[in-house]
Amino acid sequence: MKILIAGAGIGGLTAALCLARSGHEICVLEQAVEFKEVGAGIQCGANALHVFEHLDLLTKLTPFAVAPERVEFKDYKSGSVLYEMPLGHDYKNRFVHPYWNLHRADVLSVLVDAISACDRVEVHLATKFDSYLETNKGVRVKTNQGDFEAQLLIGADGIHSAVKQQMQRGHMPRFTGNVAWRAVVETRALPKDWMPTIVSNFVGPKKHAVLYYLRDKKMANLVGVVNTPEWQESSWMTRAPHADLCKDFYGWHKTVGDFIAEIEPQQCYRWALHDHQPLKSWHSDRVVLMGDAAHASLPFMAASGAMAIEDARVLDRALMAHTNVEHALSSYQASRLPRTSQIQSLSRKAGSLYHFDNKFMRHAAFMSLRLMSGKSESLLPSYNANTVVLSKAD
Repeated sequence: MKILIAGAGIGGLTAALCLARSGHEICVLEQAVEFKEVGAGIQCGANALHVFEHLDLLTKLTPFAVAPERVEFKDYKSGSVLYEMPLGHDYKNRFVHPYWNLHRADVLSVLVDAISACDRVEVHLATKFDSYLETNKGVRVKTNQGDFEAQLLIGADGIHSAVKQQMQRGHMPRFTGNVAWRAVVETRALPKDWMPTIVSNFVGPKKHAVLYYLRDKKMANLVGVVNTPEWQESSWMTRAPHADLCKDFYGWHKTVGDFIAEIEPQQCYRWALHDHQPLKSWHSDRVVLMGDAAHASLPFMAASGAMAIEDARVLDRALMAHTNVEHALSSYQASRLPRTSQIQSLSRKAGSLYHFDNKFMRHAAFMSLRLMSGKSESLLPSYNANTVVLSKAD
């Protein structure tokens, strides 16, 4: 079957490789003129690595990976540990694969190399999706580079998905009242004792800052989320003044301050964080959504990228299991909607937990989290998209 994929991000390219491996002919449409990820990390648990193992990509990713020993949630001023989640060897023993921190650009590069070596996948850059028309035989897609036809269109074009906007008219992403600062620095610029090999999540009033290593500890990554009443910019992502970042995290723990001090002013970016309520339907007869186009969530569980990777493999398996495309899409949605809806809900709740104004409420919340940590810690990594039982088509 010939399949069109709108969007060449990590989710779209993972889907392309999975589907090509199953014998489909894939055409990827990407509006950008080159493959590029603005500096940011991605946290990949065992659930994502199961899919990369299926695609024989683990050895390609290994040189870029950092396997943290644990995640620590800390008070924003004192640095005292409020809650910790073990990773390292214990995590790998429980869930088969390790927990990796990776640079998005490295993941994208590995996927692009694999795509380039695959004769079942073609990629069209500088090709902007305009609209689609479903027919009895398939779907025709209109772009700035002409029309493309296939038996199936996959919308993997992110939270501001043009495919979703045609399928779900009026269903716009909503600004969540949070913005995210993102930056990377070379670790040689940081103090030698800056941070052990962990993920540090400093939480405070209306803000939190996540720090972790990338590229075999040659680089470090910051995601700093701040409650903001409104977003004034015309774009959802913009370069922003370094002074504003310093102001947002003034007085925070030295680990945060040391990192921010080393950020190049021209490499300081700020994102408006959007999400949307779970969609009732992700597909029509010949068009289907995946990743953030289907179930965008806040980044507080570091799960958005992994959800798209899981989607790719489950959609691939559903299409293998059903000769009827509509039945396959229905099975895919039924298999994925409960899990992604749960992640969306938990991500919103985690944001509230991280941003409590009151110190005592914040400490009490993390104390209660310790009491139910077992189930919550296994929710993400215990899922294997290669083997999970698929739901029946509605």
